[in-house]
Amino acid sequence: MILTGGTAVRLGGTDKAGLEHAGRTLLERSLSAVAGAADIVVVGPQIPTSVPVRFVHEDPPGGGPLAGVAAGVATLDPALELIVVLAVDMPHVSAATVARLLDAVAGVDADAAWLTDLAGRRQLAGVVRRALVPPPDRAHGAPMRLLMNAGSVRDVPAESGEADDIDTWEDLARWRGEGGSGLRT
Repeated sequence: MILTGGTAVRLGGTDKAGLEHAGRTLLERSLSAVAGAADIVVVGPQIPTSVPVRFVHEDPPGGGPLAGVAAGVATLDPALELIVVLAVDMPHVSAATVARLLDAVAGVDADAAWLTDLAGRRQLAGVVRRALVPPPDRAHGAPMRLLMNAGSVRDVPAESGEADDIDTWEDLARWRGEGGSGLRT
């Protein structure tokens, strides 16, 4: 599941999923990271993709990332036990990142694994057991940390900038290697 919604206030409301560098959008980078998934759900506005995905929205809109996760999980095959959750604005999360997160949960007594930044803070890239995700009617407006702290959690330290995200124009410039001015969207 890839979360692409949100207001992107610090980016003037720009749709992060469509931000591009070197001919690839942030959404396409996220789709590459989950290429081996049995089913891919994108929670947010529909944009063209190179692979088949299902787009969904939380209802009512604006409920936050946990409401997005709940809406996405509600559309998945009930037989899927492990859910990969990725924020679209983390351009360095790769298939190797997802594999490490899955390994951290598979075969152990862990209910979830979350990528952590250098300070040890959990980031919006993880794997959770479906049973941890609240139903949509209880997720709207609830903080994402409820899911990030639910069950037995394993933290997976980020490697090579995996925890970097794009929240500001400066972040975008760094990602594109532009140094801060002349940004294009």
